Amino acid sequence: MTTTEAGATAPSGQTECADHATHGYHKQKDEHLKRLRRIEGQIRGLQRMVDEDTYCIDILTQVSASTKALQSFALQLLEEHLRHCVADAALKGGDEIDAKVDEATKAIGRLLRT
Repeated sequence: MTTTEAGATAPSGQTECADHATHGYHKQKDEHLKRLRRIEGQIRGLQRMVDEDTYCIDILTQVSASTKALQSFALQLLEEHLRHCVADAALKGGDEIDAKVDEATKAIGRLLRT
């Protein structure tokens, strides 16, 4: 864990939104948690399907739906990060904007590899 200037901790190699106690997704936190619970239910459904020896193609269809749901969630989170953290860094100027753009670019790269 690393400690940021704002005093918050983040996993190594990651930073907090500049001087923010809240993140860009904070306003939709309840909606995001609801969405993640739905995705969790889809994953449990996959486990059930395997346990019940469901036909392979039917399981793959559900895997695809779960994957799309996670990708959609990730895109929404990325958009909120850009609007909140990256926009804030742009307003402040300096080297922070370069760091935030680099961080977002790497996140997009990880999403594209999945």
